[in-house]
Amino acid sequence: MTFQPVIPSGGIVGWRFLQRTHDAQIDSFSSSSVNKRDSEYFLENIKKVQTAEDLVSDRRLLQVALGAFGLESDLDNRYFIQKILSDGTKAQDALSNRLSDKRYRQFSEAFGLGPGEVRKTGLITNMEDITRDNVVSRFEIAVGESDETMRIALYAQHALGDLAQKAGSKDTKWFDLMSLPPLRRMMETALGLPSSFGQLNIDRQLVVFKDRLSGLTGSDDLTQFKDEAVVGRLTDQFLARSQIAQLESIISPAQTALILLGG
Repeated sequence: MTFQPVIPSGGIVGWRFLQRTHDAQIDSFSSSSVNKRDSEYFLENIKKVQTAEDLVSDRRLLQVALGAFGLESDLDNRYFIQKILSDGTKAQDALSNRLSDKRYRQFSEAFGLGPGEVRKTGLITNMEDITRDNVVSRFEIAVGESDETMRIALYAQHALGDLAQKAGSKDTKWFDLMSLPPLRRMMETALGLPSSFGQLNIDRQLVVFKDRLSGLTGSDDLTQFKDEAVVGRLTDQFLARSQIAQLESIISPAQTALILLGG
């Protein structure tokens, strides 16, 4: 991929620029010959897929399928991915249900290739969604090559809203968030939690997460992220803290304060 996103600076200033130019940049990215060819190939051939083995046997199909869920690094883990797909999601002991990263469950569910599931590879609207999500994910990866915090911020703009819309209890949504590495990292950073935080008991982590988020936004309920303004507030906090941490790693705290104050 030759696309290079334009991000003139880091932190909130760079983020504001990316927000303003996002639609134009992703349109250019989507229209690249590589993305067009991959999307067309996927839509033409995914309908032929009947089994998990069919999907993992076609590397081009699998690349798009995994990319839609941010799992492109598993492209060479064919046996593992075939097991994720062939187990499906209905059985409690299905592999995707036993993994902490819930993107694997979402991936398996999207294709319906497990026992007792309705196969979705022939549903054109669903598969068009997969191609769109893959392009979005590829764009985020391209952004991440310039600035990883920007990649996480972009991912959160849709992932937080999706999580807020999901059915389930307040705590269930929190546990889902904690199982998604990009959202977890964003939340930990935005809320000022130390790197050792993940070593705490999971129930204790839940209590701390809820308390810290309530202190920032006034609520510990993740349904608040249906509101784009709340997502924006958390994003700004994440980017600001990330920039401070980056500055403090290379210069003294006093110099950091002067830079942030414009001195």
